[in-house]
Amino acid sequence: MAQLSGSADVPDMGRRQFMNLLTFGTVTGTVLGGLYPVVKYFIPPSSGGSGGGITAKDAQGNDIIVSQFVAGRSKGDRALAQGLKGDPTYIVVEGDQAIAKYGINAVCTHLGCVVPWNASENRFRCPCHGSQYDTTGKVTRGPAPLSLALAHATVTEDDKVVFTPWTETDFRTGEDPWWA
Repeated sequence: MAQLSGSADVPDMGRRQFMNLLTFGTVTGTVLGGLYPVVKYFIPPSSGGSGGGITAKDAQGNDIIVSQFVAGRSKGDRALAQGLKGDPTYIVVEGDQAIAKYGINAVCTHLGCVVPWNASENRFRCPCHGSQYDTTGKVTRGPAPLSLALAHATVTEDDKVVFTPWTETDFRTGEDPWWA
């Protein structure tokens, strides 16, 4: 009886290793390709800019130019911009061609609603549950437990507003910032 070693029906070990490697590579590539968007979803993009700052954007996504922004606005006006982490942040007009050195995050500390500025009452009023904040974003009436977060607002040499994280003592309460 003849032995079957070297028969054409049974692939040698080199072919098996190649097929195993090809299968492993295909499966691994498919799994990694599927995981990539999931991982990118959970890792936030960097804010760009130097020192952790981000250029403020208007509703259309354009950089805010201070000279254009304050034109037609009076002292005490507040307008929303896209701030740190994409949160809506108020820029405060302090006078002719000047903005405040801070921005006020517009996200309510109670349930996360966007808090509109009520110019007639000179305060922020949350439409969700009635929380109220003064002109600087300090909570004056609950149920919100904390004041609105702050960010530094700096005007760059090219006349743009840049928000940077506020890590110093909160000037409204004299305490360390809860959002840092």
